[in-house]
Amino acid sequence: MKRQIHTATWWGPPKKFSTEREERKISWLELFYDLVYVIAIARITHHLAEHPDVSGMLDYTYFFIMIFWGWLNGSLYHDMHGSTGLRTSLMTLWQIMIVAALVVTLNSATENYVFNATIALMVMQLYITYLWWSVGIYDKAHRQLNKPYTLFYLASFGLMFLTLFIEPSYIRIIFYISLLFNYLAPFVTALMLRNRNSDFRLSSSMTERLGLFTIIIFGEVVTGVVNGVSQLKMLNTQIWLNFGLAILIVFSLWWLFFTLISDRPCKKGFVVSSVMELFYIPTLMSLGMIAVAFSRIFEGFVHTDEHIGWIKSSFDLSFGLFLLGINTLLFFLEYPPLV
Repeated sequence: MKRQIHTATWWGPPKKFSTEREERKISWLELFYDLVYVIAIARITHHLAEHPDVSGMLDYTYFFIMIFWGWLNGSLYHDMHGSTGLRTSLMTLWQIMIVAALVVTLNSATENYVFNATIALMVMQLYITYLWWSVGIYDKAHRQLNKPYTLFYLASFGLMFLTLFIEPSYIRIIFYISLLFNYLAPFVTALMLRNRNSDFRLSSSMTERLGLFTIIIFGEVVTGVVNGVSQLKMLNTQIWLNFGLAILIVFSLWWLFFTLISDRPCKKGFVVSSVMELFYIPTLMSLGMIAVAFSRIFEGFVHTDEHIGWIKSSFDLSFGLFLLGINTLLFFLEYPPLV
């Protein structure tokens, strides 16, 4: 009996879903986990900057949503089921390795790009499926709730596998359908929770994690400004003024987002939390597109760019979508009553 208790202590089985979650600080392990996603987001924004067209935009949209899904599931799992034992650390390490491998495939040669990225995505899909399924081994009460995650994620994995054998023109369609399966699971689980659904609230630590992911995207926007100016061989007063204006715009967007959104508790309800997480996607995607626009728009001042019209239009649209996203997120947060 003593040996069993000792094993449970060092291995650290996942916390039970029914365990009351306490206020906690973000761990160093979670911050380390976020680092690989910094590289992943940087890679897909750089790819869009090099391919500012419809095809590049479709790829950016898919990879952003998929990367966010991977980050979100890993973060939620750690928040709800993470422990101080070795198991949690190893689970996090393996996911870091998988995402790092995905980043490597995104730099593959054109003829191997789709195949390599698909294999990496399938590994990530299968691993996250295992994360949620494995909770049921330790927590029997949770088995019923993790069934939708296991079934929908396995169905998504099957669709990904199917893309290895179909015509290239249908691959994007299948991949987008697989994304739909990935994001349906929480809403099916909400139906199973029923009355318990109203008691669930996104934890303060998870809200902070979403803020940290937003910081990652803002880092890409600053990088986009710096890269855009760095590509110019001749720097004059106009370029420096535009540089200063761009940094001011980035700071203003940062101030607006974190003044209104950060440190605000999410309203109660499993569905409310799940929908709010979904609205982070277009909000942060548009911020990433602003980063892409900044990386190309400076060059348009001194050189002719055939994509400059598309870049300027996407900048305007992304700016508006980001502000709309902030406005939408406000509906899911609690604010102190006006006196």
